[in-house]
Amino acid sequence: MIDFERRTLSINGIDTVVLTAGRGTPLVYLHGAGTVTRFDFAEPWTHQFKLIVPFHPGFGESADDPGVTEIHDFVLHYLDLFATLGLTRVRLVGQSMGGYIAAKVACEHGHLVDKLALVCPIGIPTPGVATTDFLKLPPEQLPAVLAVDPQTVIKHLPTGPPSEAFIAERVKETVAATRLLGAASYDAKLPRWLHRITMPTMLVWGKHDKLTPTAQHQHWAKLLPKAQVKLFDGGHLVLDESPAAVAAIQEFMRA
Repeated sequence: MIDFERRTLSINGIDTVVLTAGRGTPLVYLHGAGTVTRFDFAEPWTHQFKLIVPFHPGFGESADDPGVTEIHDFVLHYLDLFATLGLTRVRLVGQSMGGYIAAKVACEHGHLVDKLALVCPIGIPTPGVATTDFLKLPPEQLPAVLAVDPQTVIKHLPTGPPSEAFIAERVKETVAATRLLGAASYDAKLPRWLHRITMPTMLVWGKHDKLTPTAQHQHWAKLLPKAQVKLFDGGHLVLDESPAAVAAIQEFMRA
């Protein structure tokens, strides 16, 4: 388990919780549309980097703001957060919805991103290969959709009746995700701008991803011609299931 330092920062009026661990070059990880599995998979990264994990507004320990209604609001939120933290250049990892945010940051503010890793990202329409609408799935089905081994998720769930705090956090995340992604989990215009991502980029995918089907990586790869592609055993939560994926990102970011 990572011994994170926890800070609460007011970012444009939103109480934003930021976890940090390790030392060295800043490595920012942007999580997906759920935080129940937390971030212990990233422990190896703390040996070589200063790992920075902010909770998005409306997710995890950060406060929600009904005025945050689209992914671009997150882009501006993180520009403010980077400025508050004094970060002028980062190595950026985004997973799932976090990959969507990271791709837009890299498109629009490439001078801030030294290297980029996108892990099973959502965010662009993929002809013939639809992203599963997890917001419409019964909660009991989510573990098997997110991971090859459902225990990857289940082990983080309460074994008895969930606490009020646990329930409140899950409800908050569901409300925020629905507000942000309920109409569409992609930006139809984003594909035309991905050519602006010119920094070294790695595209990481689970070979058995059921939420963003693995075949989607081919469309991303065509739009990111300079990106290297790595496929690993695992599902949508490939970083939780594949230490090799975690190590590959670490090596890429270090090189």
